[in-house]
Amino acid sequence: MVLSRRRILVAGAGGFIGQYLVTRLKADGHWVRGADIRPPTAGKTAADDFQLLDLRRADACLHACEGGIDWVFQLAADMGGIGYITGSHAAIARNNTLINAHMLEAARQHDVKLFLFSSSACVYAQSKQRNSEPAPLKEDDAYPADPEAGYGWEKLYAEELCKYYRQDYGLDTSVVRFHNVYGPLSDYEGGREKAPAAICRKIALATDGGEVEIWGDGNQSRSFLYIDDCVEGLVRLVAGHDERPVNLGSSESLTVNQLTDLIANIAGKRIVKRYSLDRPQGVRGRNSDNSRLLSLVGWQPAVSLREGLTLTYRWIEAELRKANRLPRSQPTAAAR
Repeated sequence: MVLSRRRILVAGAGGFIGQYLVTRLKADGHWVRGADIRPPTAGKTAADDFQLLDLRRADACLHACEGGIDWVFQLAADMGGIGYITGSHAAIARNNTLINAHMLEAARQHDVKLFLFSSSACVYAQSKQRNSEPAPLKEDDAYPADPEAGYGWEKLYAEELCKYYRQDYGLDTSVVRFHNVYGPLSDYEGGREKAPAAICRKIALATDGGEVEIWGDGNQSRSFLYIDDCVEGLVRLVAGHDERPVNLGSSESLTVNQLTDLIANIAGKRIVKRYSLDRPQGVRGRNSDNSRLLSLVGWQPAVSLREGLTLTYRWIEAELRKANRLPRSQPTAAAR
């Protein structure tokens, strides 16, 4: 799907999703500015203009929105995997509240036509996620509010702030709730990586028959969204948005144990799971209900988990191989 040409700001363009979104928007013929506190992890950007800015600052957000920006994709956030977001509540809540509030105000002052906010499945009430096989989460399941501490609360508050800016100032806002986006170029080590990338790294580094650490008992479940589907969904939702939050995730749920077995199969390795029950594991089960997405844009994610994980594993394995970190004489996944 291709949108009519716009001047677009991607806030968070140095991050995982932002890099892919910039590339897609440029391919569709838009003029794109990227803004982030860090340069793209890929080492280059397709953006017409990339600005290194600390978007926690009001003046930086005003600067990013200068020059007749039509649309803002607000992806900038302090975030990471379950280990990071459970151990950094204050920093995450402070940093992201500043970014979101300043970006909204900058968009208002510069008469931006559309502000898309990237929210998270972490906003959902924890009481609805206590089973490994939960009912898929509908957008209304965020209330009564009981989101995850820190990251979930600040995302839910920012959703409300978008609504207030729409009601009080007429700023056209759109809210998309991501469900565990993964793929090549994502963080795969360092503490901010999410489960698919972390497990891909552990299995790539393991010898055939070796141990792989699993956080918790492995029976917690999630759905995972491949990056190409994420970007396609964003583009479609901007064209067909309304004021209500919309899930953007896969409806294919599985446990961490099943995820590990699938990645091991892709790698062609036998592995032994070693459970670390004292490690954070988040809610027990979460899955995405895509009914609203389908009704709004007539589309839902299409990349299968095996296909997406195969591409992700091969990329992570190749990165580790370039760093000479793989077990000796290990064939690549592509050769198996």
